Amino acid sequence: MTSSLRIGLRVPPCKPVAELGEFAAEVERAGFDDIYVPDSQVLWRDAWMTLFAAAQATQRIGLGTAVTNVATRHPSVVASLARTVAEAADGRFRLGLGVGNSSVEPIGLSPSTGAELRNGIVAIRRLLAGEEASFGEASVRLRDPYPGVPVLVAASGPRNLRLAGEVADGAVLLSGVSTPLLTRAVGLVREGAEAAGRDPESVEIIVSAHARVTDDIERDARILKPICAGIAQHGGRSALASAGLEIEVPSHVPEIYPDLVHAEDWDLAVEHCSRWVSDEDAVTFARAFALFGTPEEIVARMRDAESLGATTIFLQHVGSYDLPYSLRDDIAAKVLPLLGVDDR
Repeated sequence: MTSSLRIGLRVPPCKPVAELGEFAAEVERAGFDDIYVPDSQVLWRDAWMTLFAAAQATQRIGLGTAVTNVATRHPSVVASLARTVAEAADGRFRLGLGVGNSSVEPIGLSPSTGAELRNGIVAIRRLLAGEEASFGEASVRLRDPYPGVPVLVAASGPRNLRLAGEVADGAVLLSGVSTPLLTRAVGLVREGAEAAGRDPESVEIIVSAHARVTDDIERDARILKPICAGIAQHGGRSALASAGLEIEVPSHVPEIYPDLVHAEDWDLAVEHCSRWVSDEDAVTFARAFALFGTPEEIVARMRDAESLGATTIFLQHVGSYDLPYSLRDDIAAKVLPLLGVDDR
């Protein structure tokens, strides 16, 4: 059975750019539909240079930021970068924008407000379309614009989910594949689209989820403890509670650098997070929010997400400073054939 569901892979720019370009080409050959690159300047190499290298090394695969922001990068800078990568990728680029958490917090800045994100998107769209955009008392247009770059908004809270429906071509949902949360998030995106007079079905739904092919979730789920704890730490306790997880984590864990989700020493982070997230909690989190399981279990969860409105699922491995070799190979060999990707 074939599927129209697109499957993407998150590629943190954690290696020299030439190596990242080679990896992108391998991901394309493996049959994935998209590559998403996160933008956090103190954690990794530059996302945009990575995407340019990936564009040069590939021919078919979609490329996107997941995500960049308008706090550390002025909207005019984002527009210029987007048109440059879109040109290099011959139209395969999609611009994912968010509030900038892991870009802004390490350098003492605040995430973008909803109004700042909205205004940034409007300005970027205008510039890419060759129209004038205003910044304070200045008005400017982009020489050699590139109209038609799709804009995606990353969101988990109600306001930004509605914002994605109102102004974006797609929403990047950050709450995994939890059925109740995915149902709620898709509903809010569509609500925003309807309020703006748009066709709700025209807004893409991109679901982000941590994944691992395994026949022993009880053994492997513990590596998700820092992810689970990080969600609790950043306003996600109610989301976790929807799966019966009552977890409270201090706002700062000084032993872990730079933060729980991007810990440089993952084993140490797992050890510390075991104070708040039990092994049983980790298994519950893996089953409710992540794509951990056998190929057949993963495909079943993907199809469930598709039935709820997902048009793309992009997979993340656990960890920030190595490339997802194992996840790429396992998904390509064991999951994509079950989805009928080889028939596309």
